Amino acid sequence: MALLGWFPTCKIAKQSTVPASKDLPEVSSLYRRRVSCNVCPSCTLLRAHGVATCGVSRATARGFLFAWTELGWTESVPYLDRPPSPLEFYREWVSPNKPCIIQNAISHWPALKKWTSAYLREVVGPKVVSVAVTPNGYADAVFQDRFVMPEERQMPFMDFLDIVEKKVTSPNVFYVQKQCSNLTEEFPELVCDVQPDIPWMSEALGKKPDAVNFWLGESAAVTSLHKDHYENLYCVISGEKHFLLHPPSDRPFIPYELYQPATYQVSEDGSFEIVDEKNADKVPWIPLDPLNPNLEQYPEYAQAKPLQCTVKAGEMLYLPSLWFHHVQQSHGCIAVNYWYDMEYDLKYSYYQLLDCLTKTVKEL
Repeated sequence: MALLGWFPTCKIAKQSTVPASKDLPEVSSLYRRRVSCNVCPSCTLLRAHGVATCGVSRATARGFLFAWTELGWTESVPYLDRPPSPLEFYREWVSPNKPCIIQNAISHWPALKKWTSAYLREVVGPKVVSVAVTPNGYADAVFQDRFVMPEERQMPFMDFLDIVEKKVTSPNVFYVQKQCSNLTEEFPELVCDVQPDIPWMSEALGKKPDAVNFWLGESAAVTSLHKDHYENLYCVISGEKHFLLHPPSDRPFIPYELYQPATYQVSEDGSFEIVDEKNADKVPWIPLDPLNPNLEQYPEYAQAKPLQCTVKAGEMLYLPSLWFHHVQQSHGCIAVNYWYDMEYDLKYSYYQLLDCLTKTVKEL
């Protein structure tokens, strides 16, 4: 059976004998059923999934979406007072795609005591690292009808620390947040203070993490609402991280639009300008601010059910794949997260079906 949807790095897509499409998911002819008209594109899309669409069936499709949203609902993010066994974690959390905050999972890490500003200056010091710089704290976010990425500035780490500690003032917002395993690639000196992987997670999933990322920045740095195709273990070393979460089942209420990608660039006078990425495909992104949603523009969001949680120093958040999340932090917060590639299994197919139904119902 071919891929129910499209994702650029999906292993299944590479192995599929049926071409994956950015616009319409493909399903092998064995699974096609003629259950509605042969004219409208909406019915063509849903028919591929065996869902009736025309006439009264449109109301049925909408009802299906609202019923589906109840599947992922939980009133709060539960706490575990100890790290689980691999089997327990997979059975109770990964398989049902449920988040949790795990205490006492990283209490043995030297980083919890060692990672002071003085220690980081001594160990990393003048080494040049990648720092995301923006005028407003929003990197990889919608601004002025563009999907705007930060300036990736190369600068000595100690100069970055001077800004975070306010020894040097700047009107801009600085954040070490490069997400290509920057802990192992740019900060290998610090790996010995944490772990290269989380053993019980690696055993539960049968794989090592694809990336281990290091995060340090100002309180003004905000991560806009998005989702990832990773099982994410997010460990706070110092300070606090504030998460607003939506389960994948909230997808019908979360708007996506296509945006021209662009990047912040510094002008000669020190101000930022937004420069379009030439010949780049438009990026699907969420334009809504969940902390201050424009319900006149996006009335469906009023039916979403966000969860909020705070992850404190020494705690670990399990953020399941495909969960939407918006992140804020205390000033100077330090964190390390582990990205494990998700399985492109029935959960992924269910999400893709929900995503396709959401798009189609809006067209009806």
